[in-house]
Amino acid sequence: MAASAVLSPAAVPVPAEPAIDKRRMVAFLCMVFGMFMAILDIQIVSASLNEIQAGLSASGDEIPWVQTSYLIAEVISIPLSGTLSRVLSTRWMFSISAGGFTLMSLMCASSSTITEMIVWRALQGFIGGGMIPTVFASAFTIFPASKRSIVSPMIGLVATLAPTIGPTVGGYLTDLMSWHWLFLVNVVPGILVTISTAILVDFDKPDLSLLRRFDWFGLATMAGFLGCLEYVLEEGPNHDWLQDEAVFACAVICAVCALLFFWRVFSARDPIVDLRAFSDRNFASGCVASFIMGIGLYGLTYLYPVYLARVRGYSALMIGETMFVSGLCMFATAPIAGRFSGKVDPRILMAIGFGGFAAGTWIVTGLTKDWDFWELLWPQVLRGCSLMLCMIPINNIALGTLPPARMKNASGLYNLTRNLGGAVGLALINTLLNDRWDLHLTRLHERFTWSHPPALERLDAIQRGFVDYGSAAPAMALKAMTNTVRIQGLVMAFEDVFLVLTLLFLAMACAVPLIRKPRAGAGAAGGH
Repeated sequence: MAASAVLSPAAVPVPAEPAIDKRRMVAFLCMVFGMFMAILDIQIVSASLNEIQAGLSASGDEIPWVQTSYLIAEVISIPLSGTLSRVLSTRWMFSISAGGFTLMSLMCASSSTITEMIVWRALQGFIGGGMIPTVFASAFTIFPASKRSIVSPMIGLVATLAPTIGPTVGGYLTDLMSWHWLFLVNVVPGILVTISTAILVDFDKPDLSLLRRFDWFGLATMAGFLGCLEYVLEEGPNHDWLQDEAVFACAVICAVCALLFFWRVFSARDPIVDLRAFSDRNFASGCVASFIMGIGLYGLTYLYPVYLARVRGYSALMIGETMFVSGLCMFATAPIAGRFSGKVDPRILMAIGFGGFAAGTWIVTGLTKDWDFWELLWPQVLRGCSLMLCMIPINNIALGTLPPARMKNASGLYNLTRNLGGAVGLALINTLLNDRWDLHLTRLHERFTWSHPPALERLDAIQRGFVDYGSAAPAMALKAMTNTVRIQGLVMAFEDVFLVLTLLFLAMACAVPLIRKPRAGAGAAGGH
């Protein structure tokens, strides 16, 4: 009896949950803050470009490059980070990235010409971009799977919150101080992150022997491919796509470099980027979902401010005050999504998240020119909650089952898909918005003619409002009428864009069951 009692399964002690190493957690938190700064700087200048343009005496064609140069450089840096992290180790890769990002932030603030600003912004994006995938890779290799419900919401919140609040933070800094503080705000935190990372991080060792086999040709073709692709997606919608010489030239370079890059990746002994991670069905599915989520993250962060500025006439500060709801909802949802991530099938959370995206954009298909904070409240609530419900399970599906040896490279590819989703989404949104606006204006102009009684009655009512201006009243009334028609056409175009986004998110929610459920306990064990 005694022997059987000893051998009884009920008597077998359950192994204790491994404790989180406090030094590693502090080091990881410092890295997460560095990633927050790098992602925040994607959007922090978007609400303050007019002020930067005035301060640097830049032209209207030059000022968009303050943001475009950063995006192009970052999209090249992100997939390169996996190789550099193996060469230098996580400690020195992240310390150099954080230190370089901080220095370039200081240089951006001290710029006196638009040329200087563009150069420093490009270097800021290239050097700092490596911090983003390094954090994701570290989260899934240094911590055990049992702690993923704590770590995954943390990086998910930062990756989605930073671009969402970027315009708000930028608007406040510019309004209260000056545009220089968009960059100076990074300096002190950046120094602290650099020093603390160099002291505390000890996750792995450098392998300098990889430098002897470094694929410089692969780097050059990848830079040409991704850099030109980003340029085409950024500038194409504003310059009639391939009708513009610069966009056409970059599209050709992009196509040629893409062919050479993929040939090199599959033929080189040590390629600059290892695409074998896509052979893992979970990783490939997670990247597709991340691509679609990038459209929801960056696309809606762009659309709402454009509506509020162009239709409602809001300032950068007013836009920030209207859009803070999404950030609050992310904070509130992150711990809930983290708790459920280990207990509920991640595909269910993803389906709910993308369904929430679809519901939010469907509500906005009833948009009018009078919508403000209260009408946009529920769409923003749904967006904020949906981002967290999507981000955490997508992270776990894509990266949670990969072996540690593939993690650094795969993290770069995974983060690249989210950024490319944002770039492609913005390009399609801008193109669709402009095309549908033109279409609706044409249709409205066909209706509002001198032989259309309701149009004449409306014009007469507007003219009576300008009666005090004497002979100028008819011209002023006609101008006001024209502006009303243009605003109405733009609102109708916004409705069309939100309808397309609704169908996209709904399709992704319906496709979630096709994703294979991750095996429990698969992937990196972490904690070593």
